[in-house]
Amino acid sequence: MNIPVSPQSKPPLWLLAELTYRCPLQCAYCSNPLDYAAVKQELSTDEWKDVFRQARAMGSVQLGFSGGEPLLRQDLSELIKYAHELGFYTNLITSGIGLTEQKIAEFSEAGLDHIQISFQASDPALSEILSGSRKAFQQKQDMALAVKKHRYPMVLNFVIHRFNIEQIDQIIELSLELNADYVELATCQFYGWAKLNQAALLPTTEQISYAQARVQAYRQYIDQHHLKTKLLLVAPDYYQERPKKCIGGWGQIFITVSPDGTVLPCQSAKDLPLDFPTIQDQSLKTIWNEAFAFNAFRGTDWMQEPCRSCPDKDKDLGGCRCQAYMLTKNMYATDPVCSKSPEHHQIVEARLQTQCSKPDISDLKLRNPQNSKLFFKRASDADSLL
Repeated sequence: MNIPVSPQSKPPLWLLAELTYRCPLQCAYCSNPLDYAAVKQELSTDEWKDVFRQARAMGSVQLGFSGGEPLLRQDLSELIKYAHELGFYTNLITSGIGLTEQKIAEFSEAGLDHIQISFQASDPALSEILSGSRKAFQQKQDMALAVKKHRYPMVLNFVIHRFNIEQIDQIIELSLELNADYVELATCQFYGWAKLNQAALLPTTEQISYAQARVQAYRQYIDQHHLKTKLLLVAPDYYQERPKKCIGGWGQIFITVSPDGTVLPCQSAKDLPLDFPTIQDQSLKTIWNEAFAFNAFRGTDWMQEPCRSCPDKDKDLGGCRCQAYMLTKNMYATDPVCSKSPEHHQIVEARLQTQCSKPDISDLKLRNPQNSKLFFKRASDADSLL
């Protein structure tokens, strides 16, 4: 499909810097690419500073440090300091593994504004199975308290899936015990490793209903007792009838730079059959304004039916492009989450499958370098046969 390229007038407000794909954990729901082990090079300190400088000149105001685990970058404090001096509001998105009180103090001195710590479960045993780390659970609790001690808001993230959703009460109780300010209960979205493990991770209809009811009950409890904790429950796409707008609109708000310098509209976009430029080849401004990959799904002219004639097309913009491609192999297709999609039956069937399957946690394919290398080899072998 030939989409006209028209310069984007609005700047990307949010820059996500995926500093590295390296991570000490092996979470089976990680959104990193399956073949992340094939990424051998990471941007240098000076290259990342240049990215920040370019993004700020364009008008970006928020900067997230992500990964993998961004704490594995030895230059993280230096990058935080530089971003702060440029005027960014900075957010560290971390597993908490490798975090110390000394580092928290260093980051605070460098100007870091916000820290978000992820948890796998509400108990050490399940946390160890899901993360691959025996000490992860206690480390996360200690660092959450340390974050609060250093006067950051305590922001916790739990990815909710079939193996921990019935712990929802204990998860919220843990969050209240830690006196968390914000708790994101993000029901698993199926990209990267999560997509690979979808059959095992997707909760049942009854589990989703249970979680929604318990969150609502705890919100009432929090209000009645005048507590400050805010609970945010992110519902899974697979239990919706209308798709969500793709990251606020493709190429509208977010811009992601991956560890090797590839520039993307979102973390998962690398799986699409588009030629995404790198920061080494073009300026961030040129990529944002002129690259075909960034203009491909701006507006509504690219849409096929039933999106083209849908009265809601300006609301959801056809849904998630990555999800549409994963399920239909057509990146222009309507997101199958939409009940109007001719492929919506895939979503319905996935829900139904949860009712008759009893996955074991041992079925999960864990995110680790060995598995990643196997997937990279399989992809390479498949390409060689084409």
